[in-house]
Formats: sequence, structure tokens, C-alpha cells
Amino acid sequence: MSLSIGIVGLPNVGKSTLFTALTKQTGLAANYPFATIDPNVGIVQVPDTRLNQLAQIVHPAQIVPATVEFVDIAGLVRGANNGEGLGNQFLANIRQCDAICEVVRYFSDPDVIHVDGQVDPESDVDTIQTELVLADLGTLERAIPKLEKEAKRDKDQKSRLDIAVRLQAWLNDGKRAADMDMTLDEKADAHDLFLLTMKPLLYVANCDEDQLQDKPVIHGMPALPICAQVEAELSELDDAEAAEYLQSLGLQHSGLEILAQAAYRLLGLQSFFTAGPKEVRAWTVKIGAKAPQAAGVIHSDFERGFIKAETISFDDYIELGGESGARDAGKLRMEGKDYVVQDGDVMVFRFNV
Repeated sequence: MSLSIGIVGLPNVGKSTLFTALTKQTGLAANYPFATIDPNVGIVQVPDTRLNQLAQIVHPAQIVPATVEFVDIAGLVRGANNGEGLGNQFLANIRQCDAICEVVRYFSDPDVIHVDGQVDPESDVDTIQTELVLADLGTLERAIPKLEKEAKRDKDQKSRLDIAVRLQAWLNDGKRAADMDMTLDEKADAHDLFLLTMKPLLYVANCDEDQLQDKPVIHGMPALPICAQVEAELSELDDAEAAEYLQSLGLQHSGLEILAQAAYRLLGLQSFFTAGPKEVRAWTVKIGAKAPQAAGVIHSDFERGFIKAETISFDDYIELGGESGARDAGKLRMEGKDYVVQDGDVMVFRFNV
């Protein structure tokens, strides 16, 4: 399962610096608006210490972590919904992402120009939310007349029209579509409208080094304090040096680890593992996924021909020294098609071709 996170924000908030550090790619980070024009895309391995613990037992030829795709999207300015700046391109790129990571400036460097002339995180967030809301209202203005015609021909389409009209009224108050109370069926109908403000959202407070222990809150939501400059320095170090540097800052985890884990929680994702002499690999599934769906993440044939899943919890696998020890201790379970996969499960799938 691929996971794509769009990194957005006003110009000069440190988006490209953060992207370059997280992906260890060469990106353009400049002190002027619209330094990023075409979106940069980077595939990043999701840090998971459990992979190394499994590898110590099975000694695989390779370790394959889960991955996340970060997309560095052009900075947005007021009027983007009308095409100002690179607005049209910004909005098109963000539609293709699973979630939005909004970088908000907290750092105080006077040499870095702020597009509005002053550092004001709440104002910055208001600017972007307003532009996304206005873009969604434009989408609904175009969609509702079509839905009205469809509802006249087919009464089953009336629910889609009703949720679109409700969302239009909600968005007119400047609120995100995702914050409106909806049933599961209504959310499914709303999803088909492809609204930007329906996308899961998390905030990154790009802060100074001495603010990393703070707990910033933006628009009532906890934000992740990450220093893009620190991440840039970490990206230049080997694992041992990076761990020592983090310790000197009083931190246990890098910004990449914090952001990847937060993105997984935001999208309701978890990992299960396969472990053998060829490889130890992390696979990504939705929380609540059943065993056949997990098998399908590996290969569609596994899901179609699913018979059973040999399953060991991660803790049991480590404590008992692997599959053989777990089997002897009665901790290897044969799970059927109704089994709900748990985070960290070590699984082997049996299937008919």
C-alpha cells in the first residue's frame, strides 16, 4: 500500500529544506517565493526498530521497510484558488496525495523573508485553509448542478446531492469538510467529490532548535515540533552520529520517525511483517484489515486463493526466538479469513493458486 503525503505551506516556511532532509535528496531551498515549481517527489523508508529485532533472529539477506512518499508542493499564496502564484498547479498536485502535511513557520530567522512580513503561525494556517475552502466551494459549484440533474433521473443519487449541499453550507462558514459530522455512507458520497479539505491533515511546526521540546497547538490541533535545520544536519550523519546528536538535543526520535508515525496514525495504518532467510519486510495495511486483505497487499493471488494465515504476535516471536520457538510454545496460530490483523503480526499466508 503506497502512502503519499503532500508537504504544503506558504512560501519560505522551510518546506523544501524539510523535504530535502527527510528524503536525503537534492532539492531547491531558496529564500524567495516559488523556489519550488514542479513538485519534488521522494520515497522514504519508514523507521521501525522491530525490523532489526526480527533480523537478529532470522538473519535475512535483506531488510525491507515500509515506505512513504513525500511530495514537496509549490508554496501557496492568497488568491491561489483563482490561480494566483502557482495556485492551480498547487491545488492539482495536492489532490493526488493521501494526506496533507502543512508546514507552519515558527523559527525566527530574520534573514528568511516571510511572505506576509511577519511570523504568525495562526494567520498562515488561516491563509491556506481559506484557499483550500474556496477551491472546494468552486468544486461544489460545478458539481451540484450536475448532481441535481442526476437526482431527477435517479432517486438513488439524491443522497450525493444532499451531502454536497450540506457541505457547501458548511464550507461557506470557512470550515474544513472533514470537520463536518457525517455518517459512513455520507463520507463515502463526500469522498467522490474529491474535496481538498476532506483530506487528513497534520501540522508541522518548523521551529528553532531550542523549541523542539515545546508542544505547539495550531487551530486547536497538536502540531509536530520539527526543526528542518536539525533534520538537514541529521541527514548528513551516519546512524551512530545521528543517535548521539539526537541525545545531545534531548530527543529520542528524528523528525522523520515522528512524521512517519504520525502519518500512519492519521491514516489509520499499521504494519505486519514477513520474516525469512530471503528478507524481513514490513507491509502496510489499514487498521481493521482482515487476513485476506493483508495477503492481498503482498500479491492479489494471495487474497484470491487465501486459505489461512500462520500468525505470531511480534512480542511472542521475539521472546520465543522465532517461528520454531513460537510453534513449540503453542503461540503460532492458524487464522482464517475473518481474522483482524494486529499491528506487528508476523505472518505466513497459505493459498491456492
